[in-house]
Amino acid sequence: MNILGMIRILFLGDIVGELGRKTVINELPTIRENRGVDFVIVNGENAANGRGITPKIAIDLLRSGVAVITTGDHIWDQKEIITYLPTEPRLLRPINYPPQTPGQGSVVLSIAKAQVAVINVQARTFTMPNLENPFLILDRELQRLSSLSDPPRVIFVDVHGETTSEKIALGRFLDGRVSVVVGTHTHVQTADERIFPGGTAFLCDAGMCGPDESILGREIPCVLHRFITSMPSQLHIAKGPVRLCGLTVDVDEKTGRAIAIERLSILCEQSSPPTSPLQETLSNAQRCVES
Repeated sequence: MNILGMIRILFLGDIVGELGRKTVINELPTIRENRGVDFVIVNGENAANGRGITPKIAIDLLRSGVAVITTGDHIWDQKEIITYLPTEPRLLRPINYPPQTPGQGSVVLSIAKAQVAVINVQARTFTMPNLENPFLILDRELQRLSSLSDPPRVIFVDVHGETTSEKIALGRFLDGRVSVVVGTHTHVQTADERIFPGGTAFLCDAGMCGPDESILGREIPCVLHRFITSMPSQLHIAKGPVRLCGLTVDVDEKTGRAIAIERLSILCEQSSPPTSPLQETLSNAQRCVES
């Protein structure tokens, strides 16, 4: 630990494709050492070619030093994950699925003398499927955690959602009840990091870990082709330098209150070229069109 009685949590936003996950795995040891990180959480729901996550990818991330992997609306895109989820409690799916759904939406892990709880919840506005009310399910989950024989004081919540308003509302709803609330899903990092009056650190969206020269991690020409022509496109994962986005939060292990929050945006140079510029959009249209 960096300071006696303090836990430093690193969270990395949505990992996109092979480039994103390999860069996270390669860079994580350096980031942990340079920043004195004690506990690592990543959102891995786009790690398998931009859609979902596979058991092998989850294992690779956990072996690299990731403590917990959160997800979101793409959790079921890779079918083999359905049977794997019940076997790996450190890989979460949103907690507001029906109770019989495979896997779980929260986990409690031990670090030194502290217990750290991680909760994964999906917002509802403009997000499918439309799951149980996240406010009510989080309220019930916090009551359950508080009833444990050794209740965790450090609680981290990944809110996977589309709109800033719903994520901010959830942050305010949880202020003073959890340590950290961070939004994911939009792949665009916001600049509203702060600690609310009750001691909860908040960031509306952590951003993504994926190709920097892209549109949300996808090749620029194919996305532009879809917007310009209104025709369906194959949205290939982009190439080029990867940007790792996320944050670190320092939390008092006794009170669970956040002490400091810092956004991260790290450009990692790669040997592969950037994606095609605008003028190549229409000339590359055939590659983008769905078969």
